[in-house]
Amino acid sequence: MSRKSLPIEVTATPLQPLGMSAARFLRDYWQKRPLLIRNALPGYADAITPNDLAGLACEDAALSRIVRHQPRRDRWSVRHGPFSESDFSRLPQTHWTLLVQDVDKWDADVAAVLGQFTFLPAWRIDDIMVSYAVAGGGVGAHFDQYDVFLLQTRGVRRWRIDTDANAPRQLRGDAPLRLLSWFSPNHEWDLHPGDMLYLPPGLPHEGMALDKCLTFSIGMRAPSRAEMLLDCADYLAEPLCEDDRYVDSDLQPVTNAHQIDNRALARVRQAMPELFALEDARLADWFGCFITRYRSAHEAAPAARTMNAAALRRALPRCRLLRNPFSRIAWLQTGRTARLFVAGNGYGPCPPAFAKLLCAQPVTEGTSLQRYAAGTAIDILVNLLNAGHLRLAPRRRRQCGHS
Repeated sequence: MSRKSLPIEVTATPLQPLGMSAARFLRDYWQKRPLLIRNALPGYADAITPNDLAGLACEDAALSRIVRHQPRRDRWSVRHGPFSESDFSRLPQTHWTLLVQDVDKWDADVAAVLGQFTFLPAWRIDDIMVSYAVAGGGVGAHFDQYDVFLLQTRGVRRWRIDTDANAPRQLRGDAPLRLLSWFSPNHEWDLHPGDMLYLPPGLPHEGMALDKCLTFSIGMRAPSRAEMLLDCADYLAEPLCEDDRYVDSDLQPVTNAHQIDNRALARVRQAMPELFALEDARLADWFGCFITRYRSAHEAAPAARTMNAAALRRALPRCRLLRNPFSRIAWLQTGRTARLFVAGNGYGPCPPAFAKLLCAQPVTEGTSLQRYAAGTAIDILVNLLNAGHLRLAPRRRRQCGHS
């Protein structure tokens, strides 16, 4: 099938929720072109209710905002939470949207949606933002700098997109949002519960609620090259001391005092070997720390009572380990060992099977970790528990004690 004849709309099946194989989706659509998937995930209509979302928006720790639009004057306003019940009672009947970030960290039913995206690296997924909108509600025409899956779970939302690669990207200067000055859509759909729209980075789009509706936005994590370079430079510079400086003990008389010659540039390169010849192992260690810390909304609080290895060994047979939902986790393998990354910190070396097991699910049975009760793995678990990235929970109502 030629690229020009690739469909922009497909219908999912129970065996192919993307309307095709994951391999075909990644080859033909991922970061290349949009795709509307009818009936992609019909089972998540009741993952969260509008009242539950409003209640979460009233919490101090939740990241929430209300976007309002005055269509007659085409004016936009944004107000950030936390909100109160009276804030919602004063809202108009139409043209407003409540958006809450990181709902998957607060609600296990919402987080379960991510189980449908295991064909993607977990460290590429940022969060699930949930929006509740009344008729006319939306956030205006805009584009995102990352991939996003837009899953309709309640009501109907109309999406319009512009697939023209040369579409203008100028932004309005009179709005508190990054809204496009010019938007000329060439595709339009009404999404019903279970329908999902995939959009690659940079594609202009606009969603507007036709009635009271809920939409899940599964966004990807896409750091800019500048962010990565700056963070990597900080990582490389951290172990260097202030006395380690640029040297030119081979300096010879110059003919032009203001010229930066090739010998000077060669010394600069020699002074920064870490930057110009970054070893694979150091690159991997930096990136694992960076990507599990990037865009983190909250930091884990250390455990009130510290755990030691002996107490953990005794507790494992009767406990589960629950991961802090805000602690991002990843691992990589080097030869026969692995290195684990949690919330910007690296741990290991450890057995690859241990790292894979700990990353696989948000809850890990202690009995499955007993085989790792000796060596570095138990020390890693102790460190993660004491730092608040993991916590112990009882199995079958039996309590887990610290000592």
